[in-house]
Amino acid sequence: MAFHPVRWTPAPDPGLSGPYAPNGALTGAELWSTGGHGPEDVLVDPEGRVWCGLEDGRILRFAADGSGREVVAETGGRPLGLEWHPEGWIVVCDARRGLLRLSPGGGGLGGEVEVLVDRVDGDRLRFTNNAAVTREGAVYFTDTSRHFGIEEYKQDLLEHSSTGRLLLWREGHGVETLLDGLSFANGVALSEDESWLLVAETGTYSIERYWLRGPRAGSRETFVDNLPGFPDNLSRWRDTFWLAMPSPRDRLLDRLLPGTLGRHVVARLPDAFKPRPKRHGLVFGFGPDGTLRHNLQDPTGRVAIVTGVRQKADRLYLGSLSEPCVAVVPAP
Repeated sequence: MAFHPVRWTPAPDPGLSGPYAPNGALTGAELWSTGGHGPEDVLVDPEGRVWCGLEDGRILRFAADGSGREVVAETGGRPLGLEWHPEGWIVVCDARRGLLRLSPGGGGLGGEVEVLVDRVDGDRLRFTNNAAVTREGAVYFTDTSRHFGIEEYKQDLLEHSSTGRLLLWREGHGVETLLDGLSFANGVALSEDESWLLVAETGTYSIERYWLRGPRAGSRETFVDNLPGFPDNLSRWRDTFWLAMPSPRDRLLDRLLPGTLGRHVVARLPDAFKPRPKRHGLVFGFGPDGTLRHNLQDPTGRVAIVTGVRQKADRLYLGSLSEPCVAVVPAP
C-alpha cells in the first residue's frame, strides 16, 4: 500500500502525572495462561465464563475461576473485539475476516463461525476492530483503516490519514456508515440508556461521543481528549466506561506527526526501528461526563500492552495484543 502521510500536530503530552500519575494497582494481577499469544479482548458471558481470541485465530473459554481452558472455535483470521449478542451468540470483530457470528457449541471445537459483514460499499474490510451491541441486537463496530491491516498498524498511525469508520449492522438491514474520517477507529461502548456511544480514536489520543437519539442524534463531540497514551478497547460496567491503553504516548511519533519527510523515512524502516509500545500497563475508568474515576497501572511491565478491559461484579479482566495471558485484578 502506498504511504501518504497527513500532517497533524498533537497537543503537548500530559504525561503520566497529575490524575494519570503512576501506581501499582495492576502489579499483583492473577495471570491466566492462554497457551498462545494476544488475547486482545476479553468477554464474560452470563454464566461468568471468560472468552478471548488469540492471534492464531483460536477462540478460548475459561471457567469463571480461570480453570478448564478450552478452544471452542477457530475463525481462520485474527479475532479482536468480542461482544455478547442478546440472541445468545457472540459477535466477533476479526481483523482479517470482518464481522462474524460465533454460535457456541458444546466442548471442543463446537462453535460455528459465520461471516456477517466483510465488505462495505463494495470494498473489503481491512481491519475490523471492536463493537458494542444494543439490547435489540444492533451492532455498532469499527473499521480501523481502509489503507492498512493489523500487521501494519504502525503504518496507519504514522500515516495519520484518518480512514477509519464507525459502522452499524442490523439483521435484515445490512451495514451502514455512521462516522467516517476517524483516526485509527478502535473501541466502542454504548451508554446505559443507549442514547449515545463512545468510539476511541487511537491516532488522536481521544474518545468521541456519537449521539444516537434525541435532538443531537447524528452529531459527535469530544468526550476525552489529549490522553497520555493510545486509547484502545472500551467497555461499560454500569455508569463507568473502562478504557484499555496499550502504551503511553511515544515522543518520536509526536515529533514526526507535524511533518511528512521524517515519516516517509521511518515508514521504510524495518518494524524493529519504528515506534513501539512501552511495557507499562494502563487502564482508566471514566464517568459518563468524561471525568476520570479510576487510574490503574503497572509500571513494572508485568501486565503490559493492555488492549481490552471488562468488569464483571468485583473483578476486572484484561486482554493484551501480544501477551500470553489474561490478567485478572479486583475491581476498584
